[in-house]
This record gives sequence, structure tokens and C-alpha cells, in this order.
Amino acid sequence: MDPVIVVGAGPVGLALSLALAAQGVPSVLLDEDPAKDETRPARTVVLREDTADLVERLGCKTLEHEGTRWSGWRSMRRRQVVRELPLGVLDEGSCDEDPPAPSPVHLPQHALTRGLWDAVTAQDLVRVAPFSRIDTLEQDATGVTVHTREPNATWWRGSYLVGCDGARSTVRKLLDIRFPGRTAVERHAVAALRTELPWPGQAVLHRLPPWRGGGDEVTARPLPDGAWRLDWLLPPRGELVTPDALINRIRDTLAGWCGETPPYELLDTGVYTLHHRLALRWRADRALLAGDAAHLLGALGTQGVDEGLRDAENLAWKLARVWHHDAPEVLLDSYQAERRAAVAARLRAADQSLPILRGGGGLRTLLPGSARGHDSLLADGHLGHGPLGAPPSYAYSPLAPPRAEAHTSVGTPPGAPVADVRVTAPDGTTVRLRERLGLGHLLVVLVAPGTGVWDRRHWMTAGVMPRLAEAVEALPVNSELLVTESYPGASAHTVLLIRPDGHLVAAFAGVRPQELHAAANTVRGGDLRASARSDRTADIN
Repeated sequence: MDPVIVVGAGPVGLALSLALAAQGVPSVLLDEDPAKDETRPARTVVLREDTADLVERLGCKTLEHEGTRWSGWRSMRRRQVVRELPLGVLDEGSCDEDPPAPSPVHLPQHALTRGLWDAVTAQDLVRVAPFSRIDTLEQDATGVTVHTREPNATWWRGSYLVGCDGARSTVRKLLDIRFPGRTAVERHAVAALRTELPWPGQAVLHRLPPWRGGGDEVTARPLPDGAWRLDWLLPPRGELVTPDALINRIRDTLAGWCGETPPYELLDTGVYTLHHRLALRWRADRALLAGDAAHLLGALGTQGVDEGLRDAENLAWKLARVWHHDAPEVLLDSYQAERRAAVAARLRAADQSLPILRGGGGLRTLLPGSARGHDSLLADGHLGHGPLGAPPSYAYSPLAPPRAEAHTSVGTPPGAPVADVRVTAPDGTTVRLRERLGLGHLLVVLVAPGTGVWDRRHWMTAGVMPRLAEAVEALPVNSELLVTESYPGASAHTVLLIRPDGHLVAAFAGVRPQELHAAANTVRGGDLRASARSDRTADIN
């Protein structure tokens, strides 16, 4: 079968190619301009806990060396500290009943891209074609054909194509997909500099700072090696920000925080205009969109790269199952159904919050949780909580099995990301649950207290384990059986069915082979033979 064509070699396109390769799917990565991702310290990305884990699973080594995890979050208003929140990473085996909130990873985007590039160069299943800008896209019943311009003018043939080619996506235009939305939702003046601030390691959000030129809002987010990224909220449509005006902002802000302007080294500056847009369709037959080609967001602390990486993770396992003929093509429809709905909800929450947070109040009652106050809403967007930032849940996905009597409730609702507990494989290997994601198969996890102190020879043949192993072997999708000592909200002998991207399909009270089989079949998009019959009927009609 022909490889998958991935158009665009930014973080999303690189991550998608790596995720496909991890599941045995070859790809051709068309890179329009290898030199375009210049070194810009002021252009940074914030990765939440789930997307940081994804990047590391894909082989990117830069997070540890060129990223920093915030030690805390500080909200200020005028001269008053409104909120302080400790952040961190929960140690394995910790018994802390009140662990710190997960700390995001903050790093320059060029460092993330370079780390993903390094992983791609070590991957035999990814072929990179530099200086390849497409100008023609044709589809037929078995694949996609594209033509690239000079200097590497040629034709490429693929089984599927994914446009990860950014906000001005050529793929989206060739597919004639509309990209409606709002222009200049927010404008920010940005500076990356190296200095010492009074809150080492903490991210700071200061609203209505009490000094001249502070504006309505300024944030400071730490980067590695003593560097910081500072953002000043600007009027959506205002006069140009001159270099002198930006230097004055920097000096006034540092003096306002430190009492006097401390020594600093200016690394980079810029003015970024944020738009909110959402493509009407994310799939056109064998061509799909991901990342900025499918959506633009970024106001109120939301993160476009973060959402683009979630697109790649969601699409990769579905595309891999279809490419390997292990699932019907209808499975690809769930990509648009899940991801477009998740991003639309994020954009809707931001649009409803903007009038509240930027001076209005007429929509206050429309947004659940808005009574928590402006500062909590803004913290949600920056830290990955609530409707502005929390990881998506796919409770209403077409891949969600109907509620059955055998289902039981655990601490994770169906469709939400699972907790990252310690699990043991049948060969005795003990790892974090997230380390088993992204390999294209379902995970079946048995909650069995006490197995951690048993010898594997005993618990593999004891209790419900033999029956469960037999049920997993009979599933219509490749699946891995794991065991955990405990899971939040789960009782002994609870069985969890988990998607390859880490979202919970269902939890069962005990071993239920028929219900487990039915849920697994739903996750892969239904029965292959029935889908093939339906396709033949459609062709005849």
C-alpha cells in the first residue's frame, strides 16, 4: 500500500509522521522550506502534561534539556496577589493526598521542532522531501496524487494525505474547504529576555499593573537558562509598536516588579496577532487537515500547537488501523467528529469569556464556572484546566459504545483521558500506563490489588486472569493486557478498555467477554465485513 503523504514539516506534521511510523505506517513528509523555522526565542510553546508525554514517546529529546517546568502560578491584580498555585510533577509511588497541579512544559518552538526533526532522521519509515510545495491535488478510489513545484517538480502518490501546512494551508485551499472565524482576536507585544525576577520558576499573570505603560495585562513565563517570555496585551487594532516603545515597556515592567530596572539581556521581540478560525470540514475523502490548517486559536492562554499535537495523536492510530486494513474507512470520520468538536468547544469558551475578561459582562451567565472570577478563568487557559484548557473528552464520539449493564463507573468518565497509573504487563514489566500508548492497539487493564507483591507465575493463573486473557485474545482488535494495583474510583476486578490515544472507552464490573468484544468492535468503527458490504452496495448504486 502507498505511504501516507504528510504536507508540512512543522511540529504537527513531524509528530504525525513519527506517530504513524510507531505503528508501522510509512509516510512521505513534504517540507516546503527547510529553512523557514528560524531561531526565535520569543516564539514559544506550552505543552500540557498529555502532549508533553506524547512528544517524549515520539522520541523528542529536547523537553528535558531545552524546556522548563513552572514551579508555580501567580496571579496579581494591581498591587495585590490574587492567587498562588504550586505546580509540579507527582513522583512515582507518592502517597501525597493533595499533589500539586501538573506543571506545563515551556520551550521555544524551534527547539521542539528540532527535537522532532532529530527523531524523524532516525526513523526509516519517514521519507523527507525538502523544497516540495504542492500545487495540484487529485484523488481517486485508491489514493491521492499530488504535484510539487520547482525546484523539485514531480508527482507523488499516497494512500492518504494530511495537510499540516499551517494557517495559509495550500491543501485546504486545493480541497476548497472554507476557514471561517474571527480576525485579530488578541494582539500581544512579546519579548524574550534573560534577567532575574522576584519569582524564580513561577509563571506570573499581572492584570492592571500599577505603573505607566503596563497596559491591561502582562504575563511572565520562565524559560530555561534564566530566560523569560514577557507578553503585553495590546488593543486588537492599534498603532504599530515601535522598538523604542517596546524597550520602554520592558524597563517599566521590570522596574514595577523589581523596584528598579535590573540588568537584562534582550534575546528577541515580536508582535503577535491571534486569530480564531475553524475549518468547516477536516476530511475530504482521502485528504485530511490537522493543526493550524484546521484551526487557529490562542487567545486567553489557549495553545494552538498543543491542540495540533492532539490532532496528530487522535488521527495517527485511526489512519494506521485503516492503512493496515484492520478497521473500516468509516473510522476516519470519527477524527473530524471528535477533534473538530473539541476545538470548537475551546473556541466557544474563549469567545464567551473574552467579553467578560476584556471589560464586558453581558455574557457572564452563559459560561459555566465564570463566577470563579476573571483570574481563575485566565489561569485555566494558561495551565490547562476547565473549558479553556483541559484535555478533551470524547464522551459523545461515534466510537463510544452504548451504555450497558456491565459498565461501571470509575474516577475517569468514558471518553476522558485515563489516569497515568503504574501497570504491569504479562511478562512482568512494570511501566507507566502512558508509556504503552501510541502503539496502535487497545489496552485492557485489570484492577487487581495485591498483584504487585505476587510472583507473576501465580497471578497469571489465578482468579479472573485466565478468563480475561482468553477474552482479550478473542477481541477483534490487537490488544494488550495489563494489570494495575489500583485505579482512581475503581474496585477490585474492574476491567478498563482504553483507546490507543489514552482515552477511556468503558469500565466493566468484572470480566465480561461479550460486552468487551462489542465495545472493542465499536472503537474500531464497526465490523469490517459489514463495512465492505456497505461500500460495495454504495458503488453499485
